[in-house]
Order: sequence, then structure tokens, then C-alpha cells
Amino acid sequence: MNNTKNKVTAKEFFNKILSGTATGIIVGLIPNAVLSALLKLCGNNAFTLGLTHVLLVFQVATPLLIGALIAYQFDFAPIDIAIVAGASYVGSGVTQFNAQAINPATKQAGIFISSGTGDLINTMITAAIAVFLTMLIGNLFGSVKVVLSPIIVGGGSAYLGFLLLPFISKITTGLGAIIDSFTKLQPILMCILISWMFSLLIVTPVSTVAIGMAIQLNGIAAGAAAMGVAATTIVLVVHSWKVNKAGVTIAVALGAMKMMIPNLFRHPIIMLPIIITSTISALPVALWHICGTPASAGFGLVGIVGPLASLNAGANSISWLLALIAWLIIPAAVALACRFILDKMLHVYDEKVAFAYLGE
Repeated sequence: MNNTKNKVTAKEFFNKILSGTATGIIVGLIPNAVLSALLKLCGNNAFTLGLTHVLLVFQVATPLLIGALIAYQFDFAPIDIAIVAGASYVGSGVTQFNAQAINPATKQAGIFISSGTGDLINTMITAAIAVFLTMLIGNLFGSVKVVLSPIIVGGGSAYLGFLLLPFISKITTGLGAIIDSFTKLQPILMCILISWMFSLLIVTPVSTVAIGMAIQLNGIAAGAAAMGVAATTIVLVVHSWKVNKAGVTIAVALGAMKMMIPNLFRHPIIMLPIIITSTISALPVALWHICGTPASAGFGLVGIVGPLASLNAGANSISWLLALIAWLIIPAAVALACRFILDKMLHVYDEKVAFAYLGE
């Protein structure tokens, strides 16, 4: 089915883009995020090295998955889904040309290198452009659509995404600079501010992992960032378990917090319990000197990356007991208290509305 003739309001268009992005991120990031930490415990045998390679390549395909799932939200025909997916992949910047690297096949300088997940914001913008062009053109190309659509819609929107990428990437860099400035403040306030920032960013298209790596957050700054992500995870799980299907809650617990992006835009009030929980959860980070690394800053509880980093922080390592209290007991207690006070007592929000998964 192709509903390119059907009119879509700006709000519906935006929500469909967000929903497709949220689902694509889940599919693309979860396998590597969950299994990578576990595979590190299995040594460097052929099986673990091969599976690690597969998971990384699968993760690189995240922009492609996002584009396809965004197009699916609009009930596009298979050819249009493929076109939007391809354009999104190019616009993400996940594959870049490196003029200095040597191509192992030709032994000449110049090779395309793929890594990470690209710029998710530019992925969404490129996908939106491709969707808009697809809906605008509709069936205008008739029998030659199979030739003209990939060229005009696919190539055209991909090129626009390519041109926008350097400018959109500056947004992520700017956010990183703001977070980095927090590290110059005194520890307690610094930890709270960084925890706030990451607790909210994890429910946006911005990659917390990319930011953590880009500005090289380390020490308690990385610990606070990971704790903010962990706090959001626990808040969403606490508010989801009686509202959504078990699969949604499990996915969130395993690291798919971004699937709640549409909820944040439709019901910004969900930020309140997240901010409260991340604030209180950040205090042990400063008081107990809970540390992390640039690689763990954006993961939180996903793959137990945050807790493991704090347990393996050398001279600043904490005990298993403190890790359990800091990473699980305190955030869970605060999240449960927020749910009881804000929802049940004060009726600030209705969790059945605010936290109901919107991606289905």
C-alpha cells in the first residue's frame, strides 16, 4: 500500500518520524549494547571475536533501519521504504570517506570507513526530506518510478542530508561543550547538572554515547552521566510495568529508553520524575566518588556498563555493595516515591497516558 496521496498534518508527520526513529534505534543498538559487555568476559576466542564483529556491523546499520521504519510509519510501498532507508543512511554520516587511509584492496589512498551510528538528528532530517519528496511526487513518475524515484528522491534527499551534516553535527558538539563546562563547577553541583543533562538526552534523538566519547568525559563526570541515564531507565521501567506490554518494559530495561521519545514530546511532564530521580541519584556519585570512562558515560545500566566501570576504576573503584546501593536501590526508591507522590497522590500526571508506549 502507498498512501502518498493522503494528507498528513505537521503533528502527525513529526510523530511518525519520532516513532520510526525510536523503533529503529532499539533494533540497531540493543544487540551490541547488551551483549558487548558480556562478550568481554568470554576472552578473545574466535566465536566472541566473530560475534563482536557482527554486532558492530549490525549497529552501523542503525540509520538504515531508522529510515526504513520511518517510511513504514507512512505505509509506503517497498520501493519507497528502500529509498528512504538508503537516503537516511547516507545523511547520517555513519560512512565517511577517508582520503588518507589505504584501501587494502587497491593499495591506494582513499577508503570509505563506517563506524558508530552516525548523527541521529541528521538521520531524522534526511528521512523527513525523503518522505516529504515521496509524498509530494506521489505517482507522478508512473511506470518509470523504479528508475526516477531512486535518483531524484533517493539521491536528492541523500545529497541534501550530506550538505546539512556538518551544520547539524555542530548541535551535538555544542551540547557536548555545555556538558564539559559543567565539569569545571564544584563536584556536587557538577554531578547533578551532568546527571540532569544525560537523563534527558537519553530520551531524545541525541546519542549520549557519542557525546560521552566526543568530549571524553571521565572520572566522576562520566559516572554522573551514566547515573543520569540509569535514573531515566529506572523511572521509565517503574512507570511502564503496569501500563505497557511486558516486551516494552523489558526493552526499556535493556537500554531502549529512546523508544519513549514520542512520549517526551507529547507529555513533557515525564521529565519531572526523571529530573527528581537523577538529582538524588547524582549525590552518591559525588560523595562516594563513583567514576566512569568516556565509553561508559552514555550507557548507564545497559549491559551493566556503568556499574562495571565504577567497579573497575582503579584506585577509585567502589565495592559491590556501594555499587548496588548507588546504581539500583537509590534510583529505584526515588522513582517509586515519585510515582506514588506525583501520580497517585498529587495527580500531576496519569502514568497510563504519559508513559503509554506510542510506537505501536
